Amino acid sequence: MIIADENIDRSIIVALRKKGHKVISIAEDYSGFSDEDVIGVVKTYEGVLITEDKDFGEWVFAHRAKGFSVILLRYTPKELDAMIRNILLTIKHTGKSQHKFITITRNKTRARDI
Repeated sequence: MIIADENIDRSIIVALRKKGHKVISIAEDYSGFSDEDVIGVVKTYEGVLITEDKDFGEWVFAHRAKGFSVILLRYTPKELDAMIRNILLTIKHTGKSQHKFITITRNKTRARDI
């Protein structure tokens, strides 16, 4: 299950769903949730959080939040199509890898165990 944070562009969510991924959108279903509440949703669904919010890196590495995975996106609006391709490739190659912090940029993908 993929959990799309409130800041995720709608076209990313649509592309994921078109490829058959089950996506819960925080904006659609849990608007206004705090970061801590979003983490609770991700853990409840045993999902992977896709976000543009660097604060989740702080939750993972400074506050040592455990039990979930994060995909952090770093891109400019003109790179959106390339990002969608990179997200789909990353999800395909990582499968259901648990407890990872993955950063995706237009040119690079980096994964760290958490």
